This record gives sequence, structure tokens and C-alpha cells, in this order.
Amino acid sequence: MTDSTATTPDEKTSPVATPEPQQEDHETVLESLASICTVLAVGLFVMTFIFQNFEIPSASMEKTLLIGDHVVVDRISLAPASSWAPFVRYRDVRRGDIIVFLKPHPETPDLYLVKRCIGIPGDRIHLRDGIVYLNGVAQSEPNAQMPRDDGDPSDAYIPYRDDFPSDLEGIEQAASQNNASLWALDLPNHVVDGDLVVPPGTIFAMGDNRTQSLDGRFWGFVPRENIVGRPLFVYWSFLTPADQINKTELGDRIGFMAHIVTHFISETRWGRTFHIIR
Repeated sequence: MTDSTATTPDEKTSPVATPEPQQEDHETVLESLASICTVLAVGLFVMTFIFQNFEIPSASMEKTLLIGDHVVVDRISLAPASSWAPFVRYRDVRRGDIIVFLKPHPETPDLYLVKRCIGIPGDRIHLRDGIVYLNGVAQSEPNAQMPRDDGDPSDAYIPYRDDFPSDLEGIEQAASQNNASLWALDLPNHVVDGDLVVPPGTIFAMGDNRTQSLDGRFWGFVPRENIVGRPLFVYWSFLTPADQINKTELGDRIGFMAHIVTHFISETRWGRTFHIIR
């Protein structure tokens, strides 16, 4: 039996063509520089207009967010819809969303805050003993830290804070101490039958750690245009002292950076890496 793939004598004696060696393409210096610039430009665009990183400096959102959490913020989904990117899924702010925004009122400009959206336009809100009543219904908030008698005066019941907005005089005093005098003057205009009514184009936000949070109760509503985005997840978390936010001197900052370098392994909260924020 013959093999159907056997070669003929002519095929056996045919010369075999050898491929010519291919020349390697070498990238020029200008091409390399252009590639690097492209990568940097794309990265800058992404980190400026799509995602942004923020560090949590205070305990106002504990235990949802801890001091020293570094979070990635989505700047797209809560942004106003635009015609140039119809493929992007935009949506409005919802009750319960955690949002990053510029603090309203001019007393402290360019200050970014992170809080939870409690009310949207038209909602009627009041607190009793720290419990939020939304449109007359008491809310179940498992993440919220309520007033308690644990020996810490800051956690004890305070009428103007925990029965908001019934004690207008107490709110006015607290607002004056926290550079929010404009809110103290404006607040009575939004109280109807003991409820705070959220006006159009704004939301009402509070921190989850209700006894430690300077939030909408102290400085008012958040204009929709002040909202930057919503935090998605924690990409790194480092044990950070509560008073670190007040240490603004250059020496203090350099000292803490050195502390991070020398204690990176032991004081990183590894369990919070890629923690989804809800």
C-alpha cells in the first residue's frame, strides 16, 4: 500500500527556498516619547474626569468609612448627562447614596466632604432621639451610629442635633461655632410643621456617625451641582490618628509620611483592600 502523501522524485530534488531574515523595527526616541505622553494623557484624563482618589480624614462616616481609608470615586454616573457621551449611563442621586461633594456656603470654600444622601427634593425630614423620620416614616439605618450613654459626652443626647430641626436656637448657636451662620438664618424658611422640606435642586446629607458628624444639620442642603461623585471601593487603608487632619505643618506631614513608609506592612488594614462601599 502506498502513502497518499508520498513525494515524487522531482519533489525530492526540488531546492528548498530559505526565508530572508526579517529586519527588526526599532522605535525611535520620538516615538517612545509620544507613546509615554499618550499613556500619561489617557491616565490624566481618567483620573480627572472619570475616577478620582480621596482620603477619608475624619470619623463622620464610621463605620462605613474609616479614618485613613483611600477610596476611588466615580465621577461619571452622577454627573449631569451630556450629548458627547450618550453611551454613559447617568442617573440622579438616590436616597442612601454615599456622595462626595463640595461643602456648600462660602465660609469654607473648596472643602470636599463625604456623606450619605438622606433626602431628595420634596422629602420631609426630622429626627427624634437620633432616628431619621422620612416623610413620616421612621428609617431603619443599620450603618448609623446613634446617641448613647457610654460616658463620652460627644455621644450623649443633644436636642438640637438629635431632635433636628426642633431646637432652632440650639442649631443657631452650633452653626455660629462651625462657620455656618448663613444656614442658621436660612433654616427656618424650610421648616414646615416640624419637618425640614428639601427644596428643588438640592439634597440633604448626613454622616453615618451621627454624633460625630458635622453635616446638613449644621450647614444645610447640598446643591446638585456641588456633587462630585460617589465612592466605589477602598483601594488602600492605613491606621491614621484622628487628629492627623489638624496637623498641617510641613514637619508633621513629612513625619507622618516617614511613619507610613516604616509601618506600611504592619499598619495597613489589609482586610479593607477592595472593600466595596455601600
